[in-house]
Amino acid sequence: MPNSHAKSALLVLADGSSYRGWSFGATGTTIGEVVFNTGMTGYQEVLTDPSYCGQIVTFTYPELGNTGVNPEDEESSRPQVKGAIARNICTRPSNWRSTQSLPDYLKQHGIIAIYGIDTRAVTRRIRVVGAMNGGISTEILDEAELLAQVKLAPSMNGLNLVREVTTSQVYEWSEATEEVWEFNPVGGTTETFTVVAIDFGIKRNILRRLASYGCRVIVVPASTLAAEILKYNPDGIFLSNGPGDPAAVTEGIETAKALLAAEKPMFGICMGHQIFGLSLGAQTYKLKFGHRGLNQPAGLSQQVEITSQNHSFAIDPESLANADVEISHWNLNDRTVAGLRHRSLPLFSVQHHPEASPGPHDADYLFERFVQAMRSARTSVPG
Repeated sequence: MPNSHAKSALLVLADGSSYRGWSFGATGTTIGEVVFNTGMTGYQEVLTDPSYCGQIVTFTYPELGNTGVNPEDEESSRPQVKGAIARNICTRPSNWRSTQSLPDYLKQHGIIAIYGIDTRAVTRRIRVVGAMNGGISTEILDEAELLAQVKLAPSMNGLNLVREVTTSQVYEWSEATEEVWEFNPVGGTTETFTVVAIDFGIKRNILRRLASYGCRVIVVPASTLAAEILKYNPDGIFLSNGPGDPAAVTEGIETAKALLAAEKPMFGICMGHQIFGLSLGAQTYKLKFGHRGLNQPAGLSQQVEITSQNHSFAIDPESLANADVEISHWNLNDRTVAGLRHRSLPLFSVQHHPEASPGPHDADYLFERFVQAMRSARTSVPG
């Protein structure tokens, strides 16, 4: 229940449905694509994941903020979402790692959020109608007026949001994952592999996992040309996750296409997976409401991984007919493509997040596969 000082807020979806609640973040008006996340944990990682740029996230877990927020769990330097929707919130967190409450954190970063509404109803609406634009406001409390603002917002189809989240300059990353995972990096090795990571909106835990596996990671902007990337003489190339429509990221597609000729080991995650497919001539399409949660089954040939996923688009399997790749994973809920592997080159990609954060660690072995591909490529070079 709201306290006596809670400020009223309004949520309106593009189909005209509306929900009244109370503000628990910054005040004002925000508009974005409304989606839902089914995870039971990891709200801070979700809020700071650059792949959520341009979106308002509905959290299906019934209460947010119990463990507060802390700098260690941020996936980028700030929240990336357009807004947040919750059923209940906790204003007095209880966790030894907490440095701030969730409402204070959102206010500090200017993120508008609403609580006190039936998030089950919002989620069911999106599942039936599909992901759509919506608006949250603490200043426009008339449904028709806010709906008119929502109608003016652009569709996610054709939208290049990578430019809003990619790094503006090259930097190196060396911080590894602090905790010990079940799948430990190859022990006893002093090898260092140089990986150039193309930043379409990269999560910090991807960088940590690469560093944990002995990689020297050089992060470059999404607009970096293939020739510039190859000047670093990388052992491998990584294509990161990111927001928006992958087909609109034409500079990234052209770079990936040019890098294919170098025959360097390449690993893509989420948008990086889609960019990889597009560079081979495949096509992508927008899913009705996307996959966002921590319990998505993916696999092939009797083997199943429980994976963390966050994406709105998928690769059309029919468009792969002329590409020299095979499907390595399917999403076992709806049979969408969840992984690709090149038949003759050391290139592979997945539509899920093996770095977790939040989520299960089932797919962490993919980082080791990437390292093994780089090791094999290094030893096969004459001299």
